[in-house]
Amino acid sequence: MPDSLASWWRGRTAWPAVPVAELVARKDGQTVSVVVPALDEERTVEGVVGPLVDELLAAGLVDEVVVVDGGSTDGTAQRAASAGARVLRLPEQAHGHRPAGKGGALWWAQQQVTGDLLVFLDADVEPSRAATATALLTPLLLAPQIQFVKAAFDRPLTVDGVLQHGSGGRVTEMLARPLLNAWWPPLSGFVQPLSGELAARRTLLSRLPFATGYGLEIAMLVDVLALVGLEAMTQADIGERHHRHHSDAALGRMAAEVLAAALERHGDSPAGRELVQFSRGADGFDAATWPVRLAVLPPVATLSQEQAS
Repeated sequence: MPDSLASWWRGRTAWPAVPVAELVARKDGQTVSVVVPALDEERTVEGVVGPLVDELLAAGLVDEVVVVDGGSTDGTAQRAASAGARVLRLPEQAHGHRPAGKGGALWWAQQQVTGDLLVFLDADVEPSRAATATALLTPLLLAPQIQFVKAAFDRPLTVDGVLQHGSGGRVTEMLARPLLNAWWPPLSGFVQPLSGELAARRTLLSRLPFATGYGLEIAMLVDVLALVGLEAMTQADIGERHHRHHSDAALGRMAAEVLAAALERHGDSPAGRELVQFSRGADGFDAATWPVRLAVLPPVATLSQEQAS
């Protein structure tokens, strides 16, 4: 690791565990909104929302907990509401744009919540702890120069019922990390560059475009670097995260969108907008073609300008 990056790593990775009461005192009039985008996550969403409401909302560290339901057909909305969250249904259109996917949910949520500091958490993780939101908020409350906090964690993979530590995050290790090291070396110190769990100041988020596909996280990381520089960015160690694991074919589709977003930010617009994958059928190989999503929603701060024009 280069000396310049090692210096950032030492000062921007290990943050102290600060009691919630002390963090509340450090809010200094700032408000905090926690946003949880969810789609058919009835099994886990209550476990994510409950600790936030019972521990952080009750203590005054968090001012609102909002679940953005992307069109669930199961009991996600009901379970989130029963756990104390305000549940919002993602619209099909907003300000002349289609806020699709997770990126659309986060983009639209900015316009609905009131916080000066926003925390984005996943709805499909286990175990879920209020301490995750606390860890992400800590750098923003301790260091005024910090504008963006990314979660760092271990992601084990369960294979045949056996937990394999350090085996998760295949798209990260095989694609995202090599891309960042090659094209944006300052970002190579982030442990989980594709993590969707983060905290940031509203003033920064409102200046960012939001990709609607799986390119959201890498695009955001590169865009934040360009806007505020590495010294305004940090990561917070939240321990271990268990996510749902996907097939190699599904990971390939995710990787295609991550690559497309990275290519665009590197100035190399991808020529192809489709991914062809193969599987063996009864009569040989079958081909399936998938769209590679590249839609981007404009920064929230520009919406009034769009409407005026």
